[in-house]
Amino acid sequence: MARAIVVVLDSLGIGATPDAGAYGDAGANTLGNIAARCAVQGQPLKLPNLARLGLPQAAQLASGVWPQAMPVDFSPEGAWAAARERSRGKDTPSGHWELMGCPVEFDWGYFPRAESPAENVFPAAQLQRWLTACDLPGSLGNTHASGTEIIECFGDEHVRTGWPICYTSSDSVFQIAAHEEHFGLARLYDICEKAKVIFDELNIARVIARPFVDAAPGQAQRFRRTGNRHDYTTPPVSRTLLDALVEAGREVHGVGKIRDIFAARGITHHHAADGNAALCEATLAAMSACASGGMVFANLVDFDMLYGHRRDIQGYADALREFDAFLPRLLAAMQDGDVLVLTADHGCDPSWPGSDHTREHVPLLFAGAGVPAGRSLGVRESFADLAQTLAAHLGLAPVACGEKAW
Repeated sequence: MARAIVVVLDSLGIGATPDAGAYGDAGANTLGNIAARCAVQGQPLKLPNLARLGLPQAAQLASGVWPQAMPVDFSPEGAWAAARERSRGKDTPSGHWELMGCPVEFDWGYFPRAESPAENVFPAAQLQRWLTACDLPGSLGNTHASGTEIIECFGDEHVRTGWPICYTSSDSVFQIAAHEEHFGLARLYDICEKAKVIFDELNIARVIARPFVDAAPGQAQRFRRTGNRHDYTTPPVSRTLLDALVEAGREVHGVGKIRDIFAARGITHHHAADGNAALCEATLAAMSACASGGMVFANLVDFDMLYGHRRDIQGYADALREFDAFLPRLLAAMQDGDVLVLTADHGCDPSWPGSDHTREHVPLLFAGAGVPAGRSLGVRESFADLAQTLAAHLGLAPVACGEKAW
């Protein structure tokens, strides 16, 4: 029986969508701007295995131009498309849910930027109720910030006072950072659970626990975040392809933060790992374990977390090269009847101002059984076209949204 393997290269956007201007992202192009910087540096972004599946063609569909100096395979083995998001945000849950057939066609609650650095961005009533519920005398940060920068700014004060560090981004998210040893990991998880109940009143999609520890001696930074992040996410607002699989008695193996993104719904097996390299190995392990008719769904978070948000163009380029080198192992692990899909959930252009996601097309690269090799599948009007295509491949009834890609 057929299986599906979906790997999300988290934040690998391939060009601004027509509505990107409304999000402040007209001209954003994660892949294109990385390729351009590499070309200027005399180190073209060579991704031969991704080119075999049609990544440069997908990027050209999305933006109208080829990624600068990136070699192109003009007889690719895969099929390719560029997909636009129907959901109204550019956040992680919306992107992933829509990939699985559940567009988010309402506005999440957001925390607007403060007019002055001294002003809290979080509503005083909810913040105080949360602090009272957690028996905390106060909190630090209370602002829009990069996660790595804010722990450097407030980490020592956090250790001294025991006050958690709270911050947000352009996503619908309330993030809480705390030291694993001085504050305690279990305690951090507990206060995040309490926060989710309270901030649900504001329609906030996620509360994220962001644990950190002291960095190793000699490191440039005082602290480092750990792999014990946990997302407390609102469950998908409607039925997804994952739900359909579980209802049909099939397996769904979530790798990395997939379980958290779907609030554990529609996930039968969870494979934890920290960092892209470990997540790639966990994906191979999940593929080995997944029964016929099932699905492996992986998220490679480093592209977004370590390089996109930190605006690290070189780091992002190197991570793409590393994944490209791994890709032959992924293809070799496929069984007869498998379909592999490489995609993304939004953009996070490391050349763009700020540290937030960018509203972009994402690639849909298909390989495996029944895939029309060497064929453009065009510009798709919804990420949900992926779910509809996979539902047909897996022999399930159509999902509520999306059109089959072939």
